[in-house]
Amino acid sequence: AGWFRRLLQKPKQSSSHATDSLHSAASCSPSSSSSSAWSSSSSSSTSWARPSRLAPVDISSSGSARWAKSYDVCICHSEVDLEFVEELVSYLESQPQSLRCFLQLRDSTAGSAIVTELCEAVQNSHCWVLLITPSFLQDPWCKYQMHQALAEAPMANGRTIPVLKDIDRKDYPKELRNLYYIYTALKESSFRQIRDTVLRYLEELCRSSTSGTE
Repeated sequence: AGWFRRLLQKPKQSSSHATDSLHSAASCSPSSSSSSAWSSSSSSSTSWARPSRLAPVDISSSGSARWAKSYDVCICHSEVDLEFVEELVSYLESQPQSLRCFLQLRDSTAGSAIVTELCEAVQNSHCWVLLITPSFLQDPWCKYQMHQALAEAPMANGRTIPVLKDIDRKDYPKELRNLYYIYTALKESSFRQIRDTVLRYLEELCRSSTSGTE
């Protein structure tokens, strides 16, 4: 009777052992469907555990802090680099957010003093793109506008955006050494970086303004 009961129990134990082996193999094998499902579930639970991203902000709404200034970005550049700057302005203004750019030769008031125009352009813009080229470094008006931007926002806070073109890193102005810059190795990529930096600042500005009024 004893050996007969053991005979009946043996298939059951063997089946359980086989099932355990399959589970063990599935959990260790990266190519198994069970492993994939486990990874997906784990990833899902991990994503829920992470802090939620900040809610998007509509920077184009009529009541946003964006409209407190006349321009979203002021392009500081040498006249020698006008062709490149015009391409950048065209790109920024064609974005869905219709970024408002100050272009000196286009937007300055005829008859106004250069110093007045440069100061007002800086004061009336949220961000400043400094297109630093060999010509920029030799132009006293470009340096003047750069110093005005730094005086307007000493801590930068994402408002001053240095863009290097055709110069070595060693020639990067000492006044800007505490700021990261964008290098124009690829024009399209640098344009996107400039756009994203401006939008990031505007979103943070509008978000801070909204939270401050609540």
